[in-house]
Amino acid sequence: MTTLYRVDVEITAPVNDTEVTSRVEDAIRNLFPNAEPDERFGEVTATVHSMEHFSKQLHRQEILDTARGEFFSSREGDTFHFALKKQAAFEGRVNFSVGEPDELGEIAVRVRVEEPSLEAYVDHVAPRTEDGRPVDSS
Repeated sequence: MTTLYRVDVEITAPVNDTEVTSRVEDAIRNLFPNAEPDERFGEVTATVHSMEHFSKQLHRQEILDTARGEFFSSREGDTFHFALKKQAAFEGRVNFSVGEPDELGEIAVRVRVEEPSLEAYVDHVAPRTEDGRPVDSS
């Protein structure tokens, strides 16, 4: 049986005067290919309903534990949020932005989980690991 996830992923990134808007849009699409970015008032926004590609990238880069830590540390009810570095995203890599803000600004991602639960969705996107390998919790 396949689990159906109902999520809203809101993505926002500033576009600085020194940046080309299409490159910021490409950075978003590189990690969230279903995004259709919209530019307005010096920023690019998008909404998607899946983090499948993002999850595959977390697995590929072997940063599942880091991702879980970011997701749970920012949890507020049925939402979590995190920030990504634009340059890494433009290159198709996930690099969480922590500490000092990046000089180009960050890609802000806010995830609201409707079903089944935030914990179950995080387990789906960034499963628990043991010795660096995902653990199947089924």
